[in-house]
Amino acid sequence: MSALPVYRWRLAPDGLATVRQLRAAGLRPGGQQVVAQVERPRRRRPPLVAFLYRVDRAKPVRPMSPAKQAALDKANAARRTCPTCGLDVGYVIPARLGECVPCAFPDSEQCAA
Repeated sequence: MSALPVYRWRLAPDGLATVRQLRAAGLRPGGQQVVAQVERPRRRRPPLVAFLYRVDRAKPVRPMSPAKQAALDKANAARRTCPTCGLDVGYVIPARLGECVPCAFPDSEQCAA
């Protein structure tokens, strides 16, 4: 048995939040320890578990540096650029295709030409 309090799904007290809830509010745990957990029961499988942190001890999210933003923009552009035709297709190229849809299926009517 764990030393953390366990709450059922959607029954955690106010003032506690998951990492995703903190991030949506522009916060981060900031090095604090987990104070509780919430469990969502599932049929024939172990429950889903999420750890809870205190909102009053959470810190604001650090702002992204210009260099990190530039690196992220470059990586996302690379995911949208087709290696076959070299065009930015405007969407993330599926990994299973390895190229844009018109290049992967040249006989289809989705051809950009």
